Amino acid sequence: MTTRFFVGGFAALALIAACSKDNTRGAAPESAQSAAPVAAPAMATAGPGPIEPAPGGKVIVVELVSNEKGNFFQPNEIEAHRGDVVRYTLKIGVHNVHFLPDSNTVKTGLPPASDLLQLPGQTYDVLVNFPKGKYYFQCDPHAALGMKGHLEVED
Repeated sequence: MTTRFFVGGFAALALIAACSKDNTRGAAPESAQSAAPVAAPAMATAGPGPIEPAPGGKVIVVELVSNEKGNFFQPNEIEAHRGDVVRYTLKIGVHNVHFLPDSNTVKTGLPPASDLLQLPGQTYDVLVNFPKGKYYFQCDPHAALGMKGHLEVED
């Protein structure tokens, strides 16, 4: 029995060593890793705050709220200019901010959906650096309840 235990333990160690010996398996060859990276498409700058507005820009605060009236963005219609920052600030509830492509036009470079904001005062900042137009956003968990809004970017 001691011999079987010893052989089983040895086999387990050999397996661990074999798996960890070559941790580059599946990685690109050295020559491919040193190649110039492919440029990513332009994306909106967004994330947990604070993001500073461009010179001459301003910070526009939008509150994310849950109360007896429902779940909503306050305000839910925003006008901004390139260089402004829209600061989504959690007041009450658990919410996120997710920009959606317009069904009528193809818009790329939209900000990524935020993580769920869970603590009052948490923020998600979006630097307005995308073209003139209307951009629709929602709180994913509460979209069916009407927690939607739009941002109109002007020159």
